[in-house]
Amino acid sequence: MDKIKQLFQTKNSRRGSYSIAVTAVVIGIVILFNLLVAQLPQKIRQIDISDTNIYEISSTSQKLLKNLDKDVSLYVIAEKGNTDDRIRTFITKYASLSSRLRVEWIDPVLHPSALTKYDTEKNSIVVSCKATDRQTSISFDDILVTESSYYNTSSSATKFDGDGQLTSAVDYVTNTKEYKAYYTSGHGETALSSSVTDLMEKSRISVSELNLLTASSIPEDCDLLILNGPTSDLTKDEAKVLTTYLKKGGNVMSLLAYTDKSMTRLYGILEDYGLKVANGYIADAERCYQGNYYYLIPNLSVSGDMASGISSNSVLMINSKGMTQTDPVRDTINVESFMATSENGCAVTEKKQTQGTYMLGAAATESVTVKDSGGKKKKKDSRLTVYGSNMLIDAQVTESFSTLENLTLFMNSVTANLDSTDNISVSPKSLQVTYNSIAHPGIFSILIIFVIPFMVIAGGFVVWFRRRRR
Repeated sequence: MDKIKQLFQTKNSRRGSYSIAVTAVVIGIVILFNLLVAQLPQKIRQIDISDTNIYEISSTSQKLLKNLDKDVSLYVIAEKGNTDDRIRTFITKYASLSSRLRVEWIDPVLHPSALTKYDTEKNSIVVSCKATDRQTSISFDDILVTESSYYNTSSSATKFDGDGQLTSAVDYVTNTKEYKAYYTSGHGETALSSSVTDLMEKSRISVSELNLLTASSIPEDCDLLILNGPTSDLTKDEAKVLTTYLKKGGNVMSLLAYTDKSMTRLYGILEDYGLKVANGYIADAERCYQGNYYYLIPNLSVSGDMASGISSNSVLMINSKGMTQTDPVRDTINVESFMATSENGCAVTEKKQTQGTYMLGAAATESVTVKDSGGKKKKKDSRLTVYGSNMLIDAQVTESFSTLENLTLFMNSVTANLDSTDNISVSPKSLQVTYNSIAHPGIFSILIIFVIPFMVIAGGFVVWFRRRRR
Protein backbone atom coordinates (compact mmCIF):
# COMPACT_ATOMS: atom_id res chain seq x y z
CA MET A 1 0.00 0.00 0.00
CA ASP A 2 2.85 2.37 0.85
CA LYS A 3 4.37 1.79 -2.57
CA ILE A 4 1.03 2.51 -4.26
CA LYS A 5 0.63 5.74 -2.26
CA GLN A 6 4.17 6.77 -3.24
CA LEU A 7 3.29 6.28 -6.92
CA PHE A 8 0.54 8.94 -6.66
CA GLN A 9 2.83 11.34 -4.78
CA THR A 10 5.44 11.68 -7.51
CA LYS A 11 5.63 14.66 -9.86
CA ASN A 12 4.57 12.56 -12.87
CA SER A 13 1.53 11.21 -11.07
CA ARG A 14 0.42 14.69 -10.09
CA ARG A 15 0.79 15.83 -13.68
CA GLY A 16 -1.20 12.83 -14.85
CA SER A 17 -3.98 13.55 -12.35
CA TYR A 18 -4.09 17.15 -13.54
CA SER A 19 -4.35 16.01 -17.17
CA ILE A 20 -7.18 13.60 -16.31
CA ALA A 21 -9.04 16.35 -14.47
CA VAL A 22 -8.66 18.80 -17.38
CA THR A 23 -9.76 16.11 -19.85
CA ALA A 24 -12.85 15.35 -17.75
CA VAL A 25 -13.75 19.05 -17.60
CA VAL A 26 -13.33 19.44 -21.38
CA ILE A 27 -15.48 16.35 -22.05
CA GLY A 28 -18.13 17.73 -19.69
CA ILE A 29 -18.10 21.09 -21.51
CA VAL A 30 -18.45 19.33 -24.91
CA ILE A 31 -21.38 17.24 -23.67
CA LEU A 32 -23.08 20.31 -22.18
CA PHE A 33 -22.50 22.28 -25.39
CA ASN A 34 -24.06 19.51 -27.50
CA LEU A 35 -27.07 19.33 -25.19
CA LEU A 36 -27.58 23.09 -25.50
CA VAL A 37 -27.16 23.06 -29.30
CA ALA A 38 -29.69 20.23 -29.59
CA GLN A 39 -32.29 22.55 -28.08
CA LEU A 40 -31.85 25.13 -30.84
CA PRO A 41 -34.35 25.21 -33.74
CA GLN A 42 -33.62 22.93 -36.69
CA LYS A 43 -33.17 25.85 -39.09
CA ILE A 44 -30.33 27.25 -36.93
CA ARG A 45 -28.41 24.13 -35.90
CA GLN A 46 -28.46 22.26 -39.21
CA ILE A 47 -26.02 23.40 -41.89
CA ASP A 48 -26.50 22.26 -45.47
CA ILE A 49 -23.22 20.74 -46.65
CA SER A 50 -24.71 18.76 -49.55
CA ASP A 51 -23.08 19.26 -52.96
CA THR A 52 -26.16 20.87 -54.53
CA ASN A 53 -27.63 22.45 -51.35
CA ILE A 54 -30.76 20.32 -51.48
CA TYR A 55 -31.71 21.35 -47.94
CA GLU A 56 -31.55 25.06 -48.73
CA ILE A 57 -35.01 26.61 -48.55
CA SER A 58 -35.59 29.06 -51.40
CA SER A 59 -36.50 32.69 -50.77
CA THR A 60 -39.81 31.98 -52.53
CA SER A 61 -40.69 29.31 -49.97
CA GLN A 62 -39.48 31.41 -47.05
CA LYS A 63 -41.69 34.30 -48.17
CA LEU A 64 -44.72 32.01 -48.50
CA LEU A 65 -44.19 30.45 -45.08
CA LYS A 66 -43.54 33.81 -43.43
CA ASN A 67 -46.89 35.15 -44.70
CA LEU A 68 -48.81 31.94 -43.99
CA ASP A 69 -52.06 32.89 -42.21
CA LYS A 70 -53.72 29.45 -42.06
CA ASP A 71 -52.77 26.28 -40.18
CA VAL A 72 -51.46 23.51 -42.42
CA SER A 73 -50.91 19.88 -41.47
CA LEU A 74 -48.32 17.61 -43.06
CA TYR A 75 -49.20 13.93 -42.57
CA VAL A 76 -46.22 11.79 -43.58
CA ILE A 77 -47.61 8.35 -44.40
CA ALA A 78 -44.44 6.26 -44.12
CA GLU A 79 -42.25 4.27 -41.77
CA LYS A 80 -40.01 7.00 -40.37
CA GLY A 81 -37.04 4.72 -39.80
CA ASN A 82 -37.09 3.47 -43.40
CA THR A 83 -37.62 6.88 -45.01
CA ASP A 84 -34.75 8.36 -47.02
CA ASP A 85 -32.63 10.61 -44.79
CA ARG A 86 -32.82 13.44 -47.33
CA ILE A 87 -36.62 13.50 -47.23
CA ARG A 88 -36.79 13.15 -43.46
CA THR A 89 -34.25 15.92 -42.90
CA PHE A 90 -35.89 18.27 -45.38
CA ILE A 91 -39.38 17.86 -43.91
CA THR A 92 -38.07 18.70 -40.43
CA LYS A 93 -36.17 21.74 -41.64
CA TYR A 94 -39.05 22.98 -43.80
CA ALA A 95 -41.63 22.70 -41.02
CA SER A 96 -39.37 24.59 -38.60
CA LEU A 97 -39.77 27.76 -40.70
CA SER A 98 -43.39 28.37 -39.66
CA SER A 99 -45.38 27.84 -36.50
CA ARG A 100 -48.40 27.30 -38.78
CA LEU A 101 -47.01 24.00 -40.04
CA ARG A 102 -47.57 20.80 -38.09
CA VAL A 103 -45.90 17.50 -38.99
CA GLU A 104 -47.28 14.11 -38.00
CA TRP A 105 -45.72 10.79 -38.98
CA ILE A 106 -48.16 7.91 -39.50
CA ASP A 107 -46.84 4.37 -39.94
CA PRO A 108 -49.04 2.71 -42.61
CA VAL A 109 -48.06 -0.74 -41.31
CA LEU A 110 -49.35 0.02 -37.81
CA HIS A 111 -52.22 2.20 -39.05
CA PRO A 112 -53.33 0.87 -42.49
CA SER A 113 -56.64 2.74 -42.19
CA ALA A 114 -54.72 6.00 -42.73
CA LEU A 115 -54.39 5.16 -46.43
CA THR A 116 -58.15 5.14 -46.78
CA LYS A 117 -58.72 8.09 -44.46
CA TYR A 118 -56.38 10.38 -46.42
CA ASP A 119 -57.04 8.74 -49.82
CA THR A 120 -53.37 8.22 -50.53
CA GLU A 121 -50.65 5.58 -50.75
CA LYS A 122 -47.76 4.79 -48.47
CA ASN A 123 -44.56 6.81 -48.79
CA SER A 124 -46.39 10.05 -49.39
CA ILE A 125 -47.05 13.39 -47.68
CA VAL A 126 -50.63 14.55 -47.28
CA VAL A 127 -50.87 18.36 -47.05
CA SER A 128 -54.16 19.55 -45.58
CA CYS A 129 -55.75 22.85 -44.52
CA LYS A 130 -58.99 22.81 -42.49
CA ALA A 131 -59.69 26.51 -43.13
CA THR A 132 -60.10 25.94 -46.88
CA ASP A 133 -61.05 22.25 -46.73
CA ARG A 134 -58.42 21.52 -49.37
CA GLN A 135 -56.02 18.60 -49.43
CA THR A 136 -53.34 17.25 -51.75
CA SER A 137 -50.84 14.43 -51.66
CA ILE A 138 -47.14 14.30 -52.60
CA SER A 139 -45.47 10.99 -53.40
CA PHE A 140 -41.88 10.46 -52.31
CA ASP A 141 -41.20 9.64 -55.98
CA ASP A 142 -42.12 13.25 -56.82
CA ILE A 143 -39.52 14.49 -54.33
CA LEU A 144 -36.68 12.11 -55.19
CA VAL A 145 -37.14 12.11 -58.97
CA THR A 146 -35.65 9.29 -61.02
CA GLU A 147 -35.23 10.01 -64.70
CA SER A 148 -34.15 7.27 -67.09
CA SER A 149 -32.86 7.98 -70.56
CA TYR A 150 -30.58 6.51 -73.21
CA TYR A 151 -27.58 7.94 -71.33
CA ASN A 152 -28.89 7.28 -67.82
CA THR A 153 -30.21 3.81 -67.10
CA SER A 154 -29.57 3.76 -63.35
CA SER A 155 -32.40 3.69 -60.82
CA SER A 156 -30.86 6.27 -58.50
CA ALA A 157 -32.55 9.64 -58.06
CA THR A 158 -31.30 12.46 -60.29
CA LYS A 159 -33.30 15.38 -58.84
CA PHE A 160 -34.53 16.51 -55.43
CA ASP A 161 -37.80 18.47 -55.49
CA GLY A 162 -38.68 18.75 -51.82
CA ASP A 163 -38.77 22.55 -51.80
CA GLY A 164 -40.87 22.85 -54.95
CA GLN A 165 -43.37 20.12 -54.10
CA LEU A 166 -44.02 21.20 -50.51
CA THR A 167 -44.29 24.90 -51.34
CA SER A 168 -46.66 24.22 -54.21
CA ALA A 169 -48.79 21.98 -51.99
CA VAL A 170 -48.95 24.51 -49.15
CA ASP A 171 -49.91 27.25 -51.60
CA TYR A 172 -52.56 25.02 -53.18
CA VAL A 173 -54.32 24.10 -49.94
CA THR A 174 -54.31 27.66 -48.59
CA ASN A 175 -55.63 29.31 -51.78
CA THR A 176 -58.81 28.58 -53.68
CA LYS A 177 -58.12 30.66 -56.80
CA GLU A 178 -56.84 28.74 -59.82
CA TYR A 179 -55.85 29.90 -63.30
CA LYS A 180 -55.99 28.64 -66.87
CA ALA A 181 -53.36 29.07 -69.60
CA TYR A 182 -53.53 27.97 -73.23
CA TYR A 183 -50.61 27.44 -75.62
CA THR A 184 -51.30 27.75 -79.33
CA SER A 185 -50.67 25.18 -82.05
CA GLY A 186 -51.01 25.07 -85.82
CA HIS A 187 -48.13 27.41 -86.71
CA GLY A 188 -45.09 25.23 -86.04
CA GLU A 189 -45.03 26.13 -82.37
CA THR A 190 -42.87 24.18 -79.94
CA ALA A 191 -44.85 22.36 -77.26
CA LEU A 192 -44.16 23.50 -73.73
CA SER A 193 -41.67 21.23 -71.99
CA SER A 194 -42.63 19.24 -68.93
CA SER A 195 -40.31 21.45 -66.88
CA VAL A 196 -42.39 24.50 -67.81
CA THR A 197 -45.81 22.88 -67.36
CA ASP A 198 -44.73 21.42 -63.99
CA LEU A 199 -43.69 24.88 -62.79
CA MET A 200 -46.94 26.40 -63.99
CA GLU A 201 -48.97 23.75 -62.21
CA LYS A 202 -47.02 24.50 -59.03
CA SER A 203 -48.36 28.05 -59.30
CA ARG A 204 -51.95 26.78 -59.66
CA ILE A 205 -51.98 27.32 -63.44
CA SER A 206 -53.44 24.48 -65.52
CA VAL A 207 -52.29 24.29 -69.14
CA SER A 208 -54.16 23.22 -72.30
CA GLU A 209 -53.56 23.34 -76.05
CA LEU A 210 -55.50 25.71 -78.32
CA ASN A 211 -55.49 25.52 -82.11
CA LEU A 212 -56.17 29.01 -83.42
CA LEU A 213 -57.06 27.59 -86.83
CA THR A 214 -60.23 26.05 -85.43
CA ALA A 215 -61.00 28.56 -82.69
CA SER A 216 -63.28 31.45 -83.55
CA SER A 217 -62.40 33.13 -80.25
CA ILE A 218 -60.20 32.72 -77.21
CA PRO A 219 -61.94 30.68 -74.44
CA GLU A 220 -63.51 32.80 -71.71
CA ASP A 221 -61.58 30.98 -68.99
CA CYS A 222 -58.24 31.86 -70.60
CA ASP A 223 -56.10 33.87 -68.19
CA LEU A 224 -53.01 33.68 -70.40
CA LEU A 225 -52.39 32.77 -74.05
CA ILE A 226 -48.87 31.57 -74.94
CA LEU A 227 -47.42 31.53 -78.46
CA ASN A 228 -44.24 29.48 -78.07
CA GLY A 229 -42.11 29.97 -81.15
CA PRO A 230 -44.52 30.05 -84.11
CA THR A 231 -42.64 29.57 -87.39
CA SER A 232 -45.49 30.50 -89.73
CA ASP A 233 -47.65 33.59 -89.67
CA LEU A 234 -51.19 34.02 -88.39
CA THR A 235 -54.07 34.15 -90.81
CA LYS A 236 -56.10 37.32 -91.11
CA ASP A 237 -58.91 35.84 -88.99
CA GLU A 238 -56.47 34.58 -86.33
CA ALA A 239 -54.82 37.99 -86.09
CA LYS A 240 -58.26 39.52 -85.57
CA VAL A 241 -59.08 37.00 -82.81
CA LEU A 242 -55.79 37.76 -81.05
CA THR A 243 -56.25 41.54 -81.32
CA THR A 244 -59.83 41.33 -80.04
CA TYR A 245 -58.68 39.23 -77.08
CA LEU A 246 -56.07 41.84 -76.12
CA LYS A 247 -58.53 44.72 -76.48
CA LYS A 248 -60.88 42.93 -74.08
CA GLY A 249 -58.23 42.75 -71.36
CA GLY A 250 -56.56 39.47 -72.32
CA ASN A 251 -52.97 38.50 -71.59
CA VAL A 252 -50.67 37.19 -74.31
CA MET A 253 -47.09 35.95 -74.13
CA SER A 254 -45.19 35.46 -77.38
CA LEU A 255 -41.77 33.82 -77.66
CA LEU A 256 -40.30 34.40 -81.12
CA ALA A 257 -38.41 31.77 -83.10
CA TYR A 258 -36.14 31.31 -86.09
CA THR A 259 -38.10 31.22 -89.35
CA ASP A 260 -37.51 32.12 -92.97
CA LYS A 261 -41.21 32.81 -93.55
CA SER A 262 -42.89 36.19 -93.51
CA MET A 263 -44.48 37.00 -90.15
CA THR A 264 -46.23 40.21 -91.20
CA ARG A 265 -49.43 39.77 -89.19
CA LEU A 266 -47.86 38.59 -85.92
CA TYR A 267 -45.09 41.19 -86.05
CA GLY A 268 -47.73 43.76 -87.04
CA ILE A 269 -49.64 43.12 -83.81
CA LEU A 270 -46.41 43.52 -81.82
CA GLU A 271 -45.67 46.79 -83.61
CA ASP A 272 -49.19 48.05 -82.82
CA TYR A 273 -48.21 47.63 -79.17
CA GLY A 274 -44.95 49.54 -79.59
CA LEU A 275 -42.59 46.61 -80.21
CA LYS A 276 -41.02 46.56 -83.65
CA VAL A 277 -39.14 43.36 -84.49
CA ALA A 278 -35.76 44.06 -86.10
CA ASN A 279 -34.61 42.20 -89.20
CA GLY A 280 -32.07 39.43 -88.68
CA TYR A 281 -30.80 37.97 -85.44
CA ILE A 282 -29.07 39.65 -82.57
CA ALA A 283 -25.36 39.37 -81.79
CA ASP A 284 -23.52 41.02 -78.92
CA ALA A 285 -19.74 40.76 -78.55
CA GLU A 286 -19.90 42.42 -75.11
CA ARG A 287 -22.65 40.28 -73.56
CA CYS A 288 -22.17 36.76 -74.88
CA TYR A 289 -21.41 33.25 -73.67
CA GLN A 290 -17.82 32.07 -74.20
CA GLY A 291 -17.22 34.05 -77.37
CA ASN A 292 -20.37 32.94 -79.22
CA TYR A 293 -21.94 36.25 -80.22
CA TYR A 294 -25.40 34.73 -80.75
CA TYR A 295 -25.47 33.17 -77.28
CA LEU A 296 -26.52 36.27 -75.38
CA ILE A 297 -26.25 37.04 -71.65
CA PRO A 298 -28.63 40.04 -71.61
CA ASN A 299 -28.77 42.98 -69.24
CA LEU A 300 -31.76 42.51 -66.94
CA SER A 301 -33.71 45.45 -65.56
CA VAL A 302 -36.35 43.73 -63.44
CA SER A 303 -37.91 44.89 -60.20
CA GLY A 304 -40.76 43.98 -57.90
CA ASP A 305 -42.40 40.63 -58.62
CA MET A 306 -40.48 40.29 -61.88
CA ALA A 307 -37.25 40.14 -59.85
CA SER A 308 -38.50 37.48 -57.43
CA GLY A 309 -35.98 34.66 -57.02
CA ILE A 310 -33.46 36.23 -59.42
CA SER A 311 -30.05 36.79 -57.87
CA SER A 312 -27.32 36.22 -60.46
CA ASN A 313 -28.99 37.64 -63.60
CA SER A 314 -27.80 34.52 -65.43
CA VAL A 315 -30.19 34.35 -68.37
CA LEU A 316 -29.16 32.85 -71.71
CA MET A 317 -30.85 33.79 -75.00
CA ILE A 318 -29.84 31.79 -78.10
CA ASN A 319 -30.49 32.95 -81.69
CA SER A 320 -32.75 35.71 -80.51
CA LYS A 321 -34.74 38.26 -82.41
CA GLY A 322 -34.50 41.82 -81.18
CA MET A 323 -37.00 44.66 -80.82
CA THR A 324 -36.90 48.42 -80.84
CA GLN A 325 -39.53 50.62 -79.29
CA THR A 326 -41.91 52.51 -81.56
CA ASP A 327 -45.05 54.55 -81.06
CA PRO A 328 -48.02 52.26 -80.24
CA VAL A 329 -51.35 52.70 -82.01
CA ARG A 330 -52.97 54.02 -78.80
CA ASP A 331 -51.65 56.42 -76.21
CA THR A 332 -53.01 54.17 -73.46
CA ILE A 333 -50.39 51.50 -74.22
CA ASN A 334 -47.26 51.60 -72.08
CA VAL A 335 -44.08 49.72 -73.12
CA GLU A 336 -41.43 48.57 -70.64
CA SER A 337 -38.24 46.69 -71.49
CA PHE A 338 -36.88 44.27 -68.90
CA MET A 339 -34.12 42.57 -70.91
CA ALA A 340 -31.78 44.07 -73.51
CA THR A 341 -28.38 43.86 -75.19
CA SER A 342 -25.49 46.19 -74.53
CA GLU A 343 -24.94 49.27 -76.71
CA ASN A 344 -22.78 47.06 -78.93
CA GLY A 345 -25.64 44.77 -79.92
CA CYS A 346 -26.10 44.16 -83.63
CA ALA A 347 -29.03 43.01 -85.76
CA VAL A 348 -27.30 40.77 -88.31
CA THR A 349 -28.69 39.89 -91.73
CA GLU A 350 -26.96 38.42 -94.77
CA LYS A 351 -26.47 41.93 -96.18
CA LYS A 352 -25.71 44.17 -93.20
CA GLN A 353 -25.23 44.65 -89.48
CA THR A 354 -27.10 47.37 -87.62
CA GLN A 355 -25.58 48.30 -84.28
CA GLY A 356 -27.63 49.48 -81.31
CA THR A 357 -29.36 48.44 -78.10
CA TYR A 358 -32.09 45.89 -78.75
CA MET A 359 -34.83 44.71 -76.45
CA LEU A 360 -34.82 40.94 -75.93
CA GLY A 361 -37.73 40.94 -73.49
CA ALA A 362 -40.44 43.56 -73.06
CA ALA A 363 -44.02 43.99 -71.92
CA ALA A 364 -46.73 46.30 -73.27
CA THR A 365 -49.61 47.00 -70.90
CA GLU A 366 -52.90 48.80 -71.41
CA SER A 367 -55.81 49.56 -69.08
CA VAL A 368 -59.06 48.75 -70.88
CA THR A 369 -62.74 49.00 -69.94
CA VAL A 370 -64.69 45.73 -70.05
CA LYS A 371 -68.06 44.49 -68.86
CA ASP A 372 -68.33 41.86 -66.14
CA SER A 373 -70.89 39.03 -66.05
CA GLY A 374 -73.45 41.45 -64.57
CA GLY A 375 -73.03 43.98 -67.36
CA LYS A 376 -71.17 46.49 -65.20
CA LYS A 377 -68.15 48.28 -66.63
CA LYS A 378 -64.78 47.85 -64.94
CA LYS A 379 -61.13 48.54 -65.62
CA LYS A 380 -58.86 45.65 -66.52
CA ASP A 381 -55.18 45.50 -67.46
CA SER A 382 -54.21 43.84 -70.72
CA ARG A 383 -50.61 42.66 -71.04
CA LEU A 384 -48.54 41.58 -74.05
CA THR A 385 -45.17 40.06 -73.10
CA VAL A 386 -42.62 39.30 -75.82
CA TYR A 387 -39.34 37.37 -75.67
CA GLY A 388 -36.91 37.40 -78.57
CA SER A 389 -36.30 33.66 -78.49
CA ASN A 390 -38.28 30.60 -77.49
CA MET A 391 -34.95 28.98 -76.62
CA LEU A 392 -35.35 30.80 -73.31
CA ILE A 393 -37.44 27.86 -72.05
CA ASP A 394 -36.09 25.11 -74.28
CA ALA A 395 -35.44 21.99 -72.20
CA GLN A 396 -32.02 21.37 -73.78
CA VAL A 397 -30.89 24.81 -72.64
CA THR A 398 -32.40 24.89 -69.16
CA GLU A 399 -31.25 21.36 -68.31
CA SER A 400 -27.73 21.81 -69.70
CA PHE A 401 -27.05 24.93 -67.63
CA SER A 402 -28.26 24.33 -64.07
CA THR A 403 -27.29 27.82 -62.89
CA LEU A 404 -29.46 29.65 -65.42
CA GLU A 405 -32.43 31.68 -64.20
CA ASN A 406 -34.34 31.39 -67.50
CA LEU A 407 -37.28 29.51 -66.01
CA THR A 408 -37.47 31.82 -63.00
CA LEU A 409 -37.69 34.89 -65.24
CA PHE A 410 -40.25 33.19 -67.48
CA MET A 411 -42.44 32.17 -64.54
CA ASN A 412 -42.21 35.67 -63.06
CA SER A 413 -43.51 37.09 -66.33
CA VAL A 414 -46.26 34.43 -66.42
CA THR A 415 -47.57 35.25 -62.94
CA ALA A 416 -47.25 38.99 -63.68
CA ASN A 417 -50.26 38.48 -65.95
CA LEU A 418 -52.40 37.03 -63.18
CA ASP A 419 -54.15 38.90 -60.39
CA SER A 420 -53.44 37.99 -56.77
CA THR A 421 -50.74 35.42 -57.49
CA ASP A 422 -46.98 35.25 -57.17
CA ASN A 423 -44.48 32.92 -58.74
CA ILE A 424 -44.21 30.25 -56.06
CA SER A 425 -42.85 27.57 -58.40
CA VAL A 426 -39.44 26.26 -57.34
CA SER A 427 -37.35 24.17 -59.75
CA PRO A 428 -35.98 20.77 -58.67
CA LYS A 429 -32.33 20.58 -57.62
CA SER A 430 -30.02 18.27 -59.48
CA LEU A 431 -28.38 15.45 -57.54
CA GLN A 432 -25.78 14.99 -60.25
CA VAL A 433 -22.32 16.51 -60.40
CA THR A 434 -22.42 20.16 -61.50
CA TYR A 435 -19.69 22.03 -63.32
CA ASN A 436 -18.90 25.72 -63.24
CA SER A 437 -18.92 27.67 -66.48
CA ILE A 438 -17.72 31.18 -67.31
CA ALA A 439 -20.29 33.34 -69.06
CA HIS A 440 -18.02 36.22 -70.05
CA PRO A 441 -14.55 34.96 -70.99
CA GLY A 442 -11.84 37.56 -71.29
CA ILE A 443 -8.70 38.77 -69.54
CA PHE A 444 -9.96 37.66 -66.13
CA SER A 445 -10.77 34.17 -67.42
CA ILE A 446 -7.33 33.83 -69.03
CA LEU A 447 -5.75 35.00 -65.78
CA ILE A 448 -7.60 32.40 -63.69
CA ILE A 449 -7.30 29.48 -66.11
CA PHE A 450 -3.79 29.96 -67.48
CA VAL A 451 -1.65 32.71 -65.91
CA ILE A 452 -2.08 31.98 -62.18
CA PRO A 453 -1.66 28.16 -62.47
CA PHE A 454 1.43 28.70 -64.65
CA MET A 455 2.93 31.11 -62.09
CA VAL A 456 2.29 28.64 -59.26
CA ILE A 457 3.91 25.79 -61.19
CA ALA A 458 6.84 27.97 -62.24
CA GLY A 459 7.35 29.20 -58.67
CA GLY A 460 7.32 25.64 -57.35
CA PHE A 461 9.87 24.60 -59.97
CA VAL A 462 12.21 27.46 -59.01
CA VAL A 463 12.02 26.56 -55.29
CA TRP A 464 12.64 22.88 -56.09
CA PHE A 465 15.60 23.71 -58.36
CA ARG A 466 17.26 25.96 -55.75
CA ARG A 467 16.90 23.37 -52.99
CA ARG A 468 18.30 20.70 -55.29
CA ARG A 469 21.49 22.72 -55.87
CA ARG A 470 22.19 23.11 -52.15
